[in-house]
Amino acid sequence: MKNLTLFRHAKTERDSTTGRDFDRQLAERGERDAARIGDEVRRLGLEYDVVLSSPAVRAAQTAELAGFAPRFDERIYDASSAELLAVVKENGAGAGRLLMVGHNPGLERLASQMIGKEIEMPTGSLVEIALSGDWRDAKLGGGQLVRFIKPKELD
Repeated sequence: MKNLTLFRHAKTERDSTTGRDFDRQLAERGERDAARIGDEVRRLGLEYDVVLSSPAVRAAQTAELAGFAPRFDERIYDASSAELLAVVKENGAGAGRLLMVGHNPGLERLASQMIGKEIEMPTGSLVEIALSGDWRDAKLGGGQLVRFIKPKELD
């Protein structure tokens, strides 16, 4: 059994100082939410063999504030669900549990396609999906929703 966890970056500022979407930073609420999700992950005793993140500022900040030390993969930024699944398959070797920090619409579409039902991932949310078989065998519709954590539900 493999476990894929998708963590959407937390709430961001509307614009960046550079004008580039890639450089947008977390808003105050996003900083709080990322830390709260990290606290909840630790409270649940969840650990990950591989942690990947988009290198976009908001995703990197989310991972850091949640207490993760990710390996950055530029392909996660602005990726489709198919591209994200390819990153998972490529990086999952030897891992039982993989966490990916990234963006919508890619993460939301991947989660929905993996579990075979529509799921809406608000900023800062985390979706855990159980997969049977090996990472190379991971396919759309081949997962089961284990948990869905939203920052607002942690109040």
